[in-house]
Amino acid sequence: MLIKYKKSYEKFAMGLLSFMPNEKEIKTLRNTMKNYETDENLQLFLWKDEEITGLIGIEVSPNHIEIQHISVNPSFRKQGIGKAMVRALKEQYPDKEFKANEYTESFLDKCEEA
Repeated sequence: MLIKYKKSYEKFAMGLLSFMPNEKEIKTLRNTMKNYETDENLQLFLWKDEEITGLIGIEVSPNHIEIQHISVNPSFRKQGIGKAMVRALKEQYPDKEFKANEYTESFLDKCEEA
């Protein structure tokens, strides 16, 4: 289930974001979290079944959604969680086109193939 980020989930979110290639440095990671908390166009969601296993961050614009970050706990990869997060967002924003950035493009392409 996709849940909207709250400050109480910060440690989970930072841990999952740290798996992104461009979020390895703690300073960069903290800056990214601050952006999600303060920029109204940026939204962060967590994927939770029994526990939090994934994260997806988006930028919402009038015509499209750009997936900024997508990460799944390595212990839960290859189980369809990333695709489920993208599918859940598409259901939440049915009128928007989905785009990727350089870090999420290859994953989003795989989701389109499935």
